[in-house]
Amino acid sequence: CVCVMVEKRTVCVCVLGGGLKLIFGRFNWKQSNKSKTPNVFTVSLLQNNKQKTVMETERKEEKKAVRKLYPNSPLFRKWGDHLSEEEQKEAESLFKNYGYNAYLSDRLPLNREMPDTRPSRCAEKKYPADLPSLSVILIYLDEALSIIQRAVRSIIDKTPTRLLKEIILVDDHSTKEDLMQKLDDYISFIHKERPGLVKKVRHSEQLGLTQARLSGWKAATGDVVAILDAHVEVTVQWAEPLLARIKEDRTVILSPVFDKVNYDDFAVVPYPPSAHGFDWALWCMYESFRPEWYALGDTSQPGKSPSVMGILVADRKFFGEIGSLDGGMKIYGGENVELGIRVWLCGGSIEIIPCSKIAHIERYRKPYLPDLSDMMKRNALRVAEVWMDDYKHSINIAWNLPVENHGIDIGDVSERKKLREKLKCKPFQWFLDHVYTSLKPIHNLVGYGALINNLKPDLCVDQGPKPGHTPIMYSCHFYSPQHCYYKTDGKLYIGGIKSHKYNSDSCLVDLGSGNLPVLFECKVAQEKKFHMLWDFKQGGQIQNKQTKRCLEVAWGQDGHFKLVIDQCSGQSWKIQYVIDHVSAQKN
Repeated sequence: CVCVMVEKRTVCVCVLGGGLKLIFGRFNWKQSNKSKTPNVFTVSLLQNNKQKTVMETERKEEKKAVRKLYPNSPLFRKWGDHLSEEEQKEAESLFKNYGYNAYLSDRLPLNREMPDTRPSRCAEKKYPADLPSLSVILIYLDEALSIIQRAVRSIIDKTPTRLLKEIILVDDHSTKEDLMQKLDDYISFIHKERPGLVKKVRHSEQLGLTQARLSGWKAATGDVVAILDAHVEVTVQWAEPLLARIKEDRTVILSPVFDKVNYDDFAVVPYPPSAHGFDWALWCMYESFRPEWYALGDTSQPGKSPSVMGILVADRKFFGEIGSLDGGMKIYGGENVELGIRVWLCGGSIEIIPCSKIAHIERYRKPYLPDLSDMMKRNALRVAEVWMDDYKHSINIAWNLPVENHGIDIGDVSERKKLREKLKCKPFQWFLDHVYTSLKPIHNLVGYGALINNLKPDLCVDQGPKPGHTPIMYSCHFYSPQHCYYKTDGKLYIGGIKSHKYNSDSCLVDLGSGNLPVLFECKVAQEKKFHMLWDFKQGGQIQNKQTKRCLEVAWGQDGHFKLVIDQCSGQSWKIQYVIDHVSAQKN
């Protein structure tokens, strides 16, 4: 600061926060220390500011010194260094309840700024004025209140008023108190701005994700429905490209591109446009589009996709005509793949729209269903029974279930089979030939599952801690590292078979020297002409066709059983499931 006397008033010009600021004050120069000059006064102010800065630094250092109560919690890996112990306790408790950082969410603006991560050409696009009306459906079960509020706020702010007909909140029987009166109060607040915009549908019991989506669709009145999770934030011009595409073709089911919102610090991580694929267990995954999309040289163009990952946009009436969603699906999983297969086989198509971006929170875990596998397995078998024809047993194999009599109740599928007949849908082979050409059928299979030696029946062949190296014997747990596949051509796969043509599998190889079996990529082993073909019958030995040596179990110097390649001693092996050659040709 520099201060001068102006008509018995002290006027200081100070640099504060990077800018100039005038400070006016009264200072009796005559009555105070007459030796004080403007320069001395300047120094005094600087000293005071320096003291203030030191105090602030000390306070910051004091905050930094707070003990971390949860050093191993995923929430605090890169967030929360300056929280007090009480704040840490609150944040960790909320994190366990929701699977994301609800503590931080409660402190972020509901209308926070979101980055525009669309391909650059998207901003140049123009859309028709007479687009169809939109009903946005938000599905939730015990979400944090601020998450739902932020989703609603972003939809209102980022969707043109003339297009947004309604927002429908579907509550799948939440139990959190925040989602009762406080949410109703927020809806009332919104209605002061947009009367009647938000509707609320609440289930009297938990019915699951599919039924919640169906409830929202049935309540909707807009021309187009966008069925979203409630833990999202839409971004600039998200709706227009979706509505414009459906205006062009009402039979297309669309998905925006999801950016990831980190579960801990809520930062937005941009994701590129990708197709939504799946494996034979019907787990979803991102994949590259087909080559013709890349040949366009324009990443703003829609791309064809085998499926959708759950968030979908459709013409409301066409969605009903095509069979909406399978209400027989339970809780979570498989319903999106079922929709994708059905739409493609029955007269529609699936596209990803790169110019529509939605930021989606990636939970650390789903608190309402920590283990999704049982429901996913059941739903996958249901999809297979209705839609996959001769390939339906691929689902059993992927889940390591017997081909026949798997013992899992998939519910009544008669109505879904009637729907398939009514819509005159194509066979599943057409889907593999024309839509999902990279999904690899499991052909010529003789046996699959865990591979067990009679000397030690509680141990199974396992790919080991480093896939691609030496397989081991390990306590049987029957998960994918222990899934073995024996085919009619003599190849023995360890650690499962990948579902896609672009992936490599691991084959068991006898190098011809040494006594350790080795896993190699099957393509590499074939190119190098390694000894990778085996003779095996259930209850018999596993013998290499070229070297005539056998896969055996031996006692190691470390006191554990290990796998070896040695002269055949008559050891017998059993594989968990055996299918005959005729069935194998279909699977």
